[in-house]
Amino acid sequence: MSEPRQRCVVRAPATTANLGPGFDCLGLALDLWNEARFALEGEGVAVAVTGEGAGYLPADESNLVARAALRVYAEVGEAPPTGLRIECTVRVPLSSGLGSSSSAIVAGLLGGNELLGRPLGRDRLLELAAGLEGHPDNVAAALFGGLTIVVQKSERLLTKTILVPEVYLALAVPELPFSTDAARAGLPTEVTMRDAVFNMGRIPLVVEALRTGDFELLGQVMDDRLHQANRLRLIPGGRTAWEAAQRSGAAAVAISGSGPSLIAFVSLAAEAGVVARAMAEAFAAEGVPARPLGLSASSAGATVLP
Repeated sequence: MSEPRQRCVVRAPATTANLGPGFDCLGLALDLWNEARFALEGEGVAVAVTGEGAGYLPADESNLVARAALRVYAEVGEAPPTGLRIECTVRVPLSSGLGSSSSAIVAGLLGGNELLGRPLGRDRLLELAAGLEGHPDNVAAALFGGLTIVVQKSERLLTKTILVPEVYLALAVPELPFSTDAARAGLPTEVTMRDAVFNMGRIPLVVEALRTGDFELLGQVMDDRLHQANRLRLIPGGRTAWEAAQRSGAAAVAISGSGPSLIAFVSLAAEAGVVARAMAEAFAAEGVPARPLGLSASSAGATVLP
């Protein structure tokens, strides 16, 4: 343990999960960051939010960042602080499939852990994060950065983080009411052996393609038979935007997490904006406003700033 602190600042990235066939086991950190400033002062819990969700996200202990920070206190048997102030700058779009809740959870856990002098290691923080989020793929990528593989083994989570070369991504974030729970509820509870094998065979090739920067291979293996077809039907304009990305030169296209955002992989940074705009325009043609984003993958995960 280190010395407890009265103040700290944490950055946590956006993430994209599944990456086509890697349902609930693959996640990738993105170079888009939320920031949270923690201070032990005042009385009670107060949260201020600027950026995405300002005026909407809770300003008290029910805020997800605050809940995660207080979860660390409970985990180590410490009484909650008499006063906690958290200032959140939120840049990751909410309910977008870009890991906004995972970013909030990881930021809160790291912040609480730092205030207490780092009593918990990152493996335990990952387990707490997965418990709060309900599944581990986004939180693992947010915590460790890079391309993260995560699986459950008995009571433990096994992770492997792989550094990827320059990977550029085009995103379209449609303005749609979307629920991760609803997207999960629409998935089948059983799949055929053929479909399971189809996905299993492609997961290691997706990993290898991203690890080596082989975009030709990525375009051949980022297919899925377990979740994307069902989820795409829930995204108005999604199929049109998907096809627009392919026509604009994307190497591969996938639903980001459970949606509704689409994410496309391109080999050059300059192509990301072009493909993102093509997807956004295709959504707009279907009557769905969408925000284009051009991003890169991040080798870094959540960080406590000096």
